[in-house]
Amino acid sequence: MLIEIKVPQLSESVAEATLISWHKQPGERISRGDNLVDIETDKVVLELPAPQDGVLAEIIKTDGAIVRGGEVIAKLETEIHKAKDHFATESTPETKPIPAEAVESGKTFILKETEQVPLKQLMPAAKKVAEENNLNPDEINAINGTGRDGRITKEDILAYIKNKTITSQTRIEMPELRGMTTPDVRPEQRVPMTRLRMRIAERLVQSQSTAAILTTFNEVNMQAIMDLRTRYKDIFEKEHGVKLGITSFFVKAVIAALKKFPIINASVDGNDIVYHGYYDIGIAVASPRGLVVPIIRDADQLSQAEIEKQIADFAQRAQNGKLTMEELTGGTFSITNGGIFGSMLSTPIINPPQSAILGIHATKQRPVVENGQIVIRPINYLALSYDHRIIDGREAVLSLVAIKEALEYPVSPLFEK
Repeated sequence: MLIEIKVPQLSESVAEATLISWHKQPGERISRGDNLVDIETDKVVLELPAPQDGVLAEIIKTDGAIVRGGEVIAKLETEIHKAKDHFATESTPETKPIPAEAVESGKTFILKETEQVPLKQLMPAAKKVAEENNLNPDEINAINGTGRDGRITKEDILAYIKNKTITSQTRIEMPELRGMTTPDVRPEQRVPMTRLRMRIAERLVQSQSTAAILTTFNEVNMQAIMDLRTRYKDIFEKEHGVKLGITSFFVKAVIAALKKFPIINASVDGNDIVYHGYYDIGIAVASPRGLVVPIIRDADQLSQAEIEKQIADFAQRAQNGKLTMEELTGGTFSITNGGIFGSMLSTPIINPPQSAILGIHATKQRPVVENGQIVIRPINYLALSYDHRIIDGREAVLSLVAIKEALEYPVSPLFEK
């Protein structure tokens, strides 16, 4: 039976998606649960598993296609014997006279007018694309087929053409030397933005154009936290099975400040201010596709160990593109740590519809004055960007001071249950 493979229903906030890459090719046998194709939305990359065992009969939407939820992108033949018969017939070479030079060389050709195109490993759809793009036999023979038994598929041809185009764009051509100095050649490469990058760009512009963003700064002495980590890190890891990091201390400190100043945890909705009675903290995480901000839900109800586990899980799955849309949606406040890349100071941009974001930076040994004496302490510069439409400078400054105090006088993570 031939069944349709459809794009899964996307969330209400996601209208379209892009097919990144097919992992299976027409004629290839499929097992239920195999990942057929990666689908990129503006938030996550989704895997589309095969609903049943069978053979992939047809790919309707190729790599790079823009699709919507519920759209048919391929067909799967679940009756294996029919699928085999179908592809055996489909791949049968056309019978035409073979030129003598082909016989002598041991190669099989099919004639198209005066052109000789190798057909031995070409799928029919691939042959058509090759002819349309005027690929010569040498080019086709250079392509590694990914289809069954090494046959060249349509996707193989398209990938070759795409790579050929990029290569030609970046190739440096030497100008003729006519008694003149050779000018500097500056190659360029044009690469389309990913959907995630386009979404990031859209939201950053939205944030700056709709919110009145200001940033206040402070510094925090990290000595107490560093001492706690040194003293308890081995016990903490042994007891909870996760390393004791820095970010969980900031999450705890932020929650303490948000409880004192609820406006920092609020958001704007039209002409209304929405005060949130919960604390969903977004943690900015770098991924191969760009910056993503998964959400720790009800962070105030979690222990420091539970927060550390969620952060570690987010970081791992962000690298593998396994975060879900639900995990990247919502949030009442965000934390971003440019310090892991060496940043000393920055002004983070608010993640709408949130009204504030905390920027953490690199902790460095710096001279400070304590009790009239210059001493060396591990100092971290903090930046709180806030929406001045609803947050006044007083609340912004005092909330950052509250974060600073919670970090300089932390509670041992082992005191928590």
